[in-house]
Amino acid sequence: MRTLDTTLGVRGPWSLATSAAFWEGFAPAALPANDGTVLTTTFRSDTDWTPVHAEVTQDGDVARIRVGGVGDLDPAAAQVARFLSLDVDARPWPGIAAADPVIGRAQQALPGLRPCGFHSPYEAAAWAVLAQRLRIVVAARLRRDLIERHGDEGAFPAPSVLRGLDLDLPGRKAEYLHAVADAALDGALDGGTLHHADPVRSVVDLQRIRGIGPFAAELIVLRGANAPDAVPHHEARLEAEIVEQYGPGAVLDRVAEAWRPLRTWAAVHLRALREERTREIAGVR
Repeated sequence: MRTLDTTLGVRGPWSLATSAAFWEGFAPAALPANDGTVLTTTFRSDTDWTPVHAEVTQDGDVARIRVGGVGDLDPAAAQVARFLSLDVDARPWPGIAAADPVIGRAQQALPGLRPCGFHSPYEAAAWAVLAQRLRIVVAARLRRDLIERHGDEGAFPAPSVLRGLDLDLPGRKAEYLHAVADAALDGALDGGTLHHADPVRSVVDLQRIRGIGPFAAELIVLRGANAPDAVPHHEARLEAEIVEQYGPGAVLDRVAEAWRPLRTWAAVHLRALREERTREIAGVR
């Protein structure tokens, strides 16, 4: 196994400790507990589908990224920066807080949070299939079983492996997972491409994948590719939170205009704080 060390200047607020704590509680793809000074994870490169081990530390406004694996490590390091939102210019973020007191309070509650979630659009798409019509804890168990039985080195199974599995899953999940694997192998779930593409167009295009509907397509773009400036339109809980925070009659699209160019970030902050307050997904108050 080879290793590559690289540094990245992070533009705008960032706290590794806050981001790591947020990701540890992200049930669909939770990290193991970190000590707040070093974030470690194993993921599947979406360039050559090899497993990659990563360590990230923070030195002021500099991220130090170490990746190890047998594949191409330069794009793997870029993938780390992408799934941690370290490549996003967040210098406008404090100004958004100044203009919108609700987002200001959210930033105070989650200081330095940069949205992170899935390692890649491929993993986000697979999760979207697994989670359809299932409680999140059940879907998380299915995902964990796939990694333990068919992954390697703790990484999610490669698309070529997933495509060939005869899986005993509820409904049409096996068929849909095969379709996700095919899409990944065809390049339709490339993280770099989706990160920089028009998110509205991408959400439409991704629904061509069998089993991927509007909600899943938004999940892939916003939490898989980590597109920083998009608005989810199929998140009932976010819509409810907008009314809760901004008052009756508040409309997400109108409110979100003040969040440009980091609309995804604001939405993630509001959803994270709503879940912390209500525990409506976890099911425990």
